Amino acid sequence: MKQYDYLIVGAGLYGAVFAHEAKKAGKRCLVIDKRSHIAGNIYTEPVEGINVHRYGAHIFHTNNKAVWQYVNQFAEFNRYTNSPVANYHGEIYNLPFNMNTFNKMWGVVTPAEAKAKIEEQKKEAGITDPQNLEEQAISLVGTDIYEKLIKGYTGKQWGRPCTELPAFIIKRLPVRFTYDDNYFNALYQGIPNGGYTAMVEKMLDGVEVRLNVDYLAEKASLDKLAEKVVYTGPVDAYFGYKLGALQYRSVRFETEVMDTDNYQGNAVVNYTDAETPYTRIIEHKHFEFGTQPKTVISREYSAEWKKGDEPYYPVNDEKNGALYAEYKKLADAEPDVIFGGRLGEYKYYDMDKVIEVALSVAENELA
Repeated sequence: MKQYDYLIVGAGLYGAVFAHEAKKAGKRCLVIDKRSHIAGNIYTEPVEGINVHRYGAHIFHTNNKAVWQYVNQFAEFNRYTNSPVANYHGEIYNLPFNMNTFNKMWGVVTPAEAKAKIEEQKKEAGITDPQNLEEQAISLVGTDIYEKLIKGYTGKQWGRPCTELPAFIIKRLPVRFTYDDNYFNALYQGIPNGGYTAMVEKMLDGVEVRLNVDYLAEKASLDKLAEKVVYTGPVDAYFGYKLGALQYRSVRFETEVMDTDNYQGNAVVNYTDAETPYTRIIEHKHFEFGTQPKTVISREYSAEWKKGDEPYYPVNDEKNGALYAEYKKLADAEPDVIFGGRLGEYKYYDMDKVIEVALSVAENELA
């Protein structure tokens, strides 16, 4: 008999939820992570009394009541509502695109005027069947907003022109003909008081965790410890990239303590011109309505991923989709391994979806 029922590779949200459910079911679990901390990309660390989101802003939002009730076992959430603003060469616009944006851009006041303006610009551009992101964006919000608030930002984010990106990337972009700056419009949203690390700590309470352990470097010996493996790392790395590497976008952060109590007046400011090298600045204290004397900001730079970098966003185009489908066949042929999460399934998951899927997999597995 092996020492553990489950070896869980990755102490992020998926691994923590699965470990919590397995422990509750009386299973013996070992959670490992190659980083020096738990919580994966939602890790928050205290700097100047502020919970800094080390791997970029994470704002919890969901319409799934069961998921909301689940996370509230581990943390109390504040009332933070995501209302980012866009800075285009010093002009400030509200996001998501709503009547405040349209009024600032065109001076229109009513939804009918805004819709007429978008329709007029769409007609001028001659777009009937959008074939790429540029055409899709213009058909949603018109040429002016595309040129000022989408083109430069998206080009920086994906490292390629909008004409080379698929239309579907921007279909989830919220466009509202109301004066509503609530980006997600989700029934439940907020940030856990005290940060995400404390929340994941509670999920992993009573579970053995080993950090600074590289599973793929020690796979043979680690596999001997448990009956089954829950693997949340990159699926292509698991198979030694033998079919080729899947593509990701990576993000680099420049974090700085500022000797002021309020640097930009908002948690998230997107820099939408092509000339500013970073995509956005996060001011972490605003996520928890902080009143500390100093502040901490992070500038985000988007980059093409290469081996050794942190993979953030899967590049879900046709070529990568086809390659992932081949890796999925290999993954399905591994009877004692569960592949899960953003990297294990090569899928862009919001946090609530990660929890929903991990709970569902755990339920089936532990039944």
